[in-house]
Amino acid sequence: MERGDFDVALSGLEDRPELRARHAVSLPYFEFREVLAVRAADSARYRKLSDLSNRRVATLGATMAYQILLDAERESNVIPVSYDDDIHPYSDLVAARVDAVLLDHIIAERSLHRMSGFVVLDSPIATGHYVAVFARADSALRDSADAILRERMRDGSLEKTFREWGVWDSSQSIHFARVLAASSPQGVAAVRNERGSIAAYLPSFLRAAGITLLLSCLSMALAVAIGVLVAAGRVYGSRIVQAPLAVYVEVVRGTPLLLQLFVIYYGLSSVVRLPAFLAAVIGLGLNYAAYESEIYRAALKAIPRVQLEAARTLGLSERQILRFVRGPQALRLALAPMTNDFVALLKDSSLVSVITVVELTKQAAIYATNMGSWVVPGILCAVIYLIFSLPLSRYARRLEKKWSVA
Repeated sequence: MERGDFDVALSGLEDRPELRARHAVSLPYFEFREVLAVRAADSARYRKLSDLSNRRVATLGATMAYQILLDAERESNVIPVSYDDDIHPYSDLVAARVDAVLLDHIIAERSLHRMSGFVVLDSPIATGHYVAVFARADSALRDSADAILRERMRDGSLEKTFREWGVWDSSQSIHFARVLAASSPQGVAAVRNERGSIAAYLPSFLRAAGITLLLSCLSMALAVAIGVLVAAGRVYGSRIVQAPLAVYVEVVRGTPLLLQLFVIYYGLSSVVRLPAFLAAVIGLGLNYAAYESEIYRAALKAIPRVQLEAARTLGLSERQILRFVRGPQALRLALAPMTNDFVALLKDSSLVSVITVVELTKQAAIYATNMGSWVVPGILCAVIYLIFSLPLSRYARRLEKKWSVA
């Protein structure tokens, strides 16, 4: 919008100080309430956020509700879980993957029409407003939109629209009266977004970086272990063993990682409900195991046959040949592509945000949304990725040099 690609943003945008600091914002045309949804069996013990200490509470990332949960995390040890859509939070609540959902009341009420198994608590956690957003330099268009909104509030046509869509209630009448009576209908003042500073987000960045590193290391360890077994099976196994392993490799390499993560986390939920982090480790591990197995298989095949025949002539068993002759040389050949794969996995770990794991890139996206720019979050995110990947690459090159044959 600031580039001039379009003129107005209007899609349930919340009236927040950081939004007003960056853009021209209309008067608040709708009042929403942040409400908690819990499973019916938990409605008696979970009445407010402080009751959810050490419990997982879902919401949309980079929203007023998400900021409320971050504050509750500091005050009551609530565990925020960020989603990219407003469907899966409620389905995961019913599936007992999270303990509550904090979102706008109209989202909660719509979700109740789609599924059962949860209730929406009566007492709201907070109140907010939806606004239309215009480019900062386009205040004249914003003023025209404000005049139209005021007139539609006065003549009842906006109320009629809200009633037709089933989102009208008595609070909107009070809100309309307050907006029309206000001398300045702009609602929230444009203030400096202190939460947009690097210092405010650095702890979250470091925590997300730790999650990314741990996730990548565990996934790579799983990929190496499975990759070795698959490669050994395809090199030494019978056709009965080789066939299913070949199918596994081709299916995994021929389908998107994102699809595989969705299948493991959501598709298999009726059979096994994996925690998001564990599903991410398994998904990344199984995906990269297929690529690792091809690296190891190629490395094993690259060892000259004359060496293997010489070892057999000396009376070594196939196990001894693999351990003392074929394996060490194959490891040296596989080291460089293994390192490349780990760096690639480190970057592909950003995809696990779709199954609610808040890793480094997801945290950068939340920071960028609140800040209104990708420059600082993007640079900070890139620096952390480079800090992780460059030492690994240099260490691998040192090993290659050390193991190289003159």
